[in-house]
Amino acid sequence: MNHRASGLVLVVGVVAAVAGCGGGTPPPPPAAVAPAAPVAAAPVVRPKEPETSKALPPIAYEPKGRRDPFTPIFLGKDNAALSVSAVKLTGVVGGRSGLMALVEAPDGIGYILKPGDALGDGRVTGITPTSVTFAVTARGSQGASSLTLRLPEN
Repeated sequence: MNHRASGLVLVVGVVAAVAGCGGGTPPPPPAAVAPAAPVAAAPVVRPKEPETSKALPPIAYEPKGRRDPFTPIFLGKDNAALSVSAVKLTGVVGGRSGLMALVEAPDGIGYILKPGDALGDGRVTGITPTSVTFAVTARGSQGASSLTLRLPEN
């Protein structure tokens, strides 16, 4: 066999192999799909109506040694023995409603005050960036007075 004949045999073999791929009987057509049965609609779910015959028991706050957070803090009554002349101004800060004074009592407890707040025997009448002014109530033979505390100069 010559070179040309062997090439021809090779080409014929490749064509036969390619023709054989996928040859034979074609697969049967897919079966017709029957239409699905209609699905019943899901029932409508509604929220349960609350029963009006049962009243909820009242909730009581148990402080367990803590202060009741729902009672307001009134500085004037709790600190009636505190004298504003004994407190010192430690700072002034700006808040949403204006300036607030940071004062410290002799026992080390700090207070944040705004105009109108009461502390001991005084009521805040004004706050500047460097001072706070109190209207001090009358004691004994003394009349009402005014006291201004200033920030210490550094």
